[in-house]
Amino acid sequence: MTAERTPLPRTELAVLLTDAAQSVSGILTAEYPTAATRSYLHPVLGALSAGPRVVCELNDRLEGFVADEPRPTTPAGLFTLASYAAALGWLTESLAELTTSVDQICTRAGIPTEPQDPDLAADGSAARDGDFAFSALELAAIRTAAEAAGLTPGDYVEVLSESLLAASRITDACMEISSGLLDDAAYVRGAASDHLWTGDGPDNLPTLVRSLLARIEAAG
Repeated sequence: MTAERTPLPRTELAVLLTDAAQSVSGILTAEYPTAATRSYLHPVLGALSAGPRVVCELNDRLEGFVADEPRPTTPAGLFTLASYAAALGWLTESLAELTTSVDQICTRAGIPTEPQDPDLAADGSAARDGDFAFSALELAAIRTAAEAAGLTPGDYVEVLSESLLAASRITDACMEISSGLLDDAAYVRGAASDHLWTGDGPDNLPTLVRSLLARIEAAG
């Protein structure tokens, strides 16, 4: 007869969530060497290269958690499982969106369709996009980078802007996921007893679960 496993203590459950938070935040500091011909992808390549590895690591840890404590039944264990699963799902979705954005950027860079911005083509002058202006020095740097990438300056600015926007979105997602995991870790660690999670209502749900439900409600 197989001996029944003892549920993990709350301190270990909190460590599981804290380690996951650190892994997710590490995506934002990942570096990836970028060739001059693809310099416009520099803002996203670190996250694009590190993200899938982190997802695999989190998935392996989740499987290990379930294997060590099959079908968690304690309130603390269920709370931790829900938080971890929400984080993993959110990160996976965010990385899929990043991949789609990068594909679109690469398509845009490979097949220029928009006419060159005449302001960017002017020698020695500042180029304007709405209220934003490039200095002569910045314009020269853009021309150099665009030439290395085989793009017009206008097209280069466009794909770089898209890359920066995609980087901003994955940064926001990773920061929110990491912060939510840390909040839940503190909640698990600081609880007086497991009975804290037996009540009803949204306040008893993990931070990331509440955030996801709020996003779904806002989208609806």
